[in-house]
Amino acid sequence: MTRNTSFDGKSRTFSRNIYGTTKGQIRLRVLERDLTEGLPASRQPLRTLDAGGGFGPVSQRLAAEGHTVVLCDLSAEMLDEARTQVAEKGLSEQFDFIHGSIQSLTVADLGQFDLVLCHAVLEWVEEQAGLLATLNELLLPGGHLSLMYYNRDGLLYHSLVKGNFDYVHANLVRKRRQKLTPGWPCRPAEVDGWLHELGFVITGRSGVRVFHDYMSNVHGPFPTEEELIEMELAHSRTEPFMHLGRYMHVLARKE
Repeated sequence: MTRNTSFDGKSRTFSRNIYGTTKGQIRLRVLERDLTEGLPASRQPLRTLDAGGGFGPVSQRLAAEGHTVVLCDLSAEMLDEARTQVAEKGLSEQFDFIHGSIQSLTVADLGQFDLVLCHAVLEWVEEQAGLLATLNELLLPGGHLSLMYYNRDGLLYHSLVKGNFDYVHANLVRKRRQKLTPGWPCRPAEVDGWLHELGFVITGRSGVRVFHDYMSNVHGPFPTEEELIEMELAHSRTEPFMHLGRYMHVLARKE
C-alpha cells in the first residue's frame, strides 16, 4: 500500500512556518523566476495540474496570468484554505479542486495537462518513482513538469555543518519524527534517473535556499529579507551552491 502524508491538522502550522517566513518567500521567488524563464511563451492558457498543491501559492499566480488549474490535495483543510484564497482573488472560475491522492488521478477522468506542478510533495511519498510515473501519464507530450523536492544531499551537508553526527550515522533517520520533517528526502541523482527513464529531458535546475539555512554568526548588520532573496536567486543556479539547496527545483519536458 502506498504511503502518503496528509497535512490535515497541520495546515495552519505549515502555512505559518513555511510561507510566513523568509525561507518560504525564497521558495516562491525561485519557483516564479524559473517558471517565467523556463516555460515557452504561449498565447494560449496552459491547462495546469497542481499535484499535492496545498493552498496553491504558485498555481494562484499562474491563474492570475490567465491559466486554468486543477488543484489536487490529500488534505481537506488545505483545499478549504485554497478555495478561500482563490475566491478572495476572484479566480474561482479558473480552478477545479480534487480531494484525494495524486495516485488516484487518471487520464480517463481528467485528460492530460500542458503543465504539471509538483512542489514539496515527493519527499512525503514512499513510492516516489510510481508517483512520477503517474505525473508522466497526466502530462501531454511536449508538456512540462515543475518538480521541487527536499534534497537529501543538502540535508546531509546541513547536518555535517551543524555537527549532528549522530543523525548522520543514523542515515538521516530521526528517532522521533518531527511534524514538518519529510519522511523520504530525495537524492537528486536518483530523481534524475527516474525522470530520464520516463523519457523526460531536464531543461532547468535550481537550488532553493542554497545558503540561507547555513547562516550563523553574521557580522555587521543582518541582511534584509529582500537582500537575502536576491542573493539566493543570484546563486541558485551556480555550481557548487545549487546542489547544496535544501530543495531542488527541476523543470523537465516530456518528449
